[in-house]
Amino acid sequence: MAVLSALTVVPAHAADDVGRAPGGQKPTVVLVHGAFADGSSWNGVVQRLQGDGYQVIAPPNTLRGIPQDSTYLNSLLKTIKGPIVLVGHSYGGEVISQAAAGLDNVKALVYVNAIMPDKGESFASLSGKFPAAPLTKAFRQVPFRNGDGTTGTDVYIQPAKLHATFAQDLPQQQASVMASTQRPIAQSAFTDKLTAAAWRDKPVYVLVGRQDRAIDPRLERYEAKRAHARKTVEINSSHVSLVSHPQAVTDLIVSAARDSGQQ
Repeated sequence: MAVLSALTVVPAHAADDVGRAPGGQKPTVVLVHGAFADGSSWNGVVQRLQGDGYQVIAPPNTLRGIPQDSTYLNSLLKTIKGPIVLVGHSYGGEVISQAAAGLDNVKALVYVNAIMPDKGESFASLSGKFPAAPLTKAFRQVPFRNGDGTTGTDVYIQPAKLHATFAQDLPQQQASVMASTQRPIAQSAFTDKLTAAAWRDKPVYVLVGRQDRAIDPRLERYEAKRAHARKTVEINSSHVSLVSHPQAVTDLIVSAARDSGQQ
């Protein structure tokens, strides 16, 4: 009876209040993967966020270039009612920066081992401020043809080099699976320039991987400082921190959600 009495004094909704936005609504968390990956790269983060009571969407990123990818994501975001915390990994950081422009319900942007160009910048021009990352020496170019007859070039990571340059803190076997299931990115995406940068006027949260061999950690720190990030977290991870350190990534996202609920 004493235990039951104690339980009755705890509001039934108390556990759901963490991270709620004004009006008592928790933000929807939208997770955007980067190059060479798909939505399953967020599995560990999704599981934890769902356990905390968040609605989570990890949509496909088509990896065809900023104009197409950001337009597609923008159209999806417009279908979501209520506040959104938008998260981008790697190339996904570019996509969310453009896709979120002008969307008032996107309350925070979270960048995980990400690229954050400004308006008029591309991945190539921004990353050129620092020495080339080891991953750039592991690329493999493969031509492709579209149904309308147009052609292009896809960029893959050489399977034998993926573990060392992309995911060195994962077991070799897991990295081998990633190498076999990787999704290529269109080469044009590296030179596409952003037409908008939502991080200029939205709260920014950044996770830096100190052992990142795909994006120079110094570039990630530079981006965080330039964006006046509200919170920057550094961890000893490879480029795929969302896979190797899902709890740290989740914690940063929840911080952004909590802050958005207090604005």
